Amino acid sequence: MRDRPIRADTVEAKKGQTIYPEPFASVVAGRTKRKLGDLFGLQNFGVNLTTLDPGSASALAHMHKLQDEFVFVLEGRPTIVVGENEYQLSPGECMGFKAGSGTAHQIVNRTDRAVSYIEIGDRTPGDEVAYPNDDLAVTLDAGGSWVVTRKDGSSF
Repeated sequence: MRDRPIRADTVEAKKGQTIYPEPFASVVAGRTKRKLGDLFGLQNFGVNLTTLDPGSASALAHMHKLQDEFVFVLEGRPTIVVGENEYQLSPGECMGFKAGSGTAHQIVNRTDRAVSYIEIGDRTPGDEVAYPNDDLAVTLDAGGSWVVTRKDGSSF
């Protein structure tokens, strides 16, 4: 835990790290996350500096039952897919995703340059994440760990 300011770009970067099993993990192989909130010991919400290489995605299209999410673009032009709609964002633009909306979202980099953004999400215990296009279900347990299964509850 830190008690002084830091440069966000100096925080350890974790490229391609994910809770997704294959074949889903390859979708985010070009994603790099710097977990800024964890560095400061934040427990109620997470803050990440995320970079997507060309052709990579932030996650599979998903929707949270309890967790709100917010993104703010720093550089590049990511495409945010929200349900059937797509929006190409520019630096300085932002978007939020309300918990329980029933609309899946995903950020993808369809350009030939890296994109970077800040993402913020709460850590509500019992959150459930639905993936309408994939056989995947994720739940945040009481200990703060993500439990990953198939939609029928079976293990990978």
